[in-house]
Amino acid sequence: MPTAERLRAEIAALKARRPARRSVSADRLAFAREAADFTLDAWQGEMLRSEAPRILLNIHRQGGKSTTTAILALHKALADPGSLVLLLAPSERQSKELFTKIAAMYRGLGHPLPADSHRKLGMELAGGSRIEALPGKERTVRGFSGVDLLVVDEAARVEDELYFAVRPMLAVSGGRLLMLSTPFGKRGVFFEEFTQGVGWERYEVSATDCPRIPEEFLEEERRSLGAWWYEQEYLCRFKDTVDSVFSHEDVSAAMSGEVTPLFGSAEQSPFGGAP
Repeated sequence: MPTAERLRAEIAALKARRPARRSVSADRLAFAREAADFTLDAWQGEMLRSEAPRILLNIHRQGGKSTTTAILALHKALADPGSLVLLLAPSERQSKELFTKIAAMYRGLGHPLPADSHRKLGMELAGGSRIEALPGKERTVRGFSGVDLLVVDEAARVEDELYFAVRPMLAVSGGRLLMLSTPFGKRGVFFEEFTQGVGWERYEVSATDCPRIPEEFLEEERRSLGAWWYEQEYLCRFKDTVDSVFSHEDVSAAMSGEVTPLFGSAEQSPFGGAP
């Protein structure tokens, strides 16, 4: 048998022995059990069942928000062929952490992973869907369009310019936007949207509500970190920045719509107040 024909025969034999890929369940909870094999907390199950187009996760450290988001992102890519899932974070390292979770789940489901996927921080899945991870800089995300799921990790630390640059990506596709973080001061789009934004489904979970974290550990963290860090990282409370001269409440109380701003106008503020 000629070499080319023998090679084609061997490839055909390998394909015949390869187990058929299972269809992806439309039930995200069933998919979570298969992909991650862990018991979901109540908020995780509620979030995975949700069809809300805009979701904010203010969840304590080690609360499972990244894993839950990875499940949602991978399910979207597998269940809806041709989807584009975009993962953003303040730095490339943080983007890589979330991408690595997704890649591990994808591999665990029996799918081969392209050899250069971790270097590129992106991959094309079976069915033509793409998952791309990018550092959260406004200049790096321009050019993407038709995004079906947009994830902003560590959203309290991304630049405001990034948020306003990525929202138009969802205009035509009708894609979903998910922002997850712990608080980092009373500033930025995550704080503004969580406290007064419109059209969001919000989840807030404190470490004291997590059965996996012992009280002794939390008490140790409280002593080690101090109140400012502890209350944000574990209790999900937005605190005034440490370099603030006036509190956020004092500044808000001093603002009035009856006074004409010296520069610009109140309408220029994306959240309705004076800039």
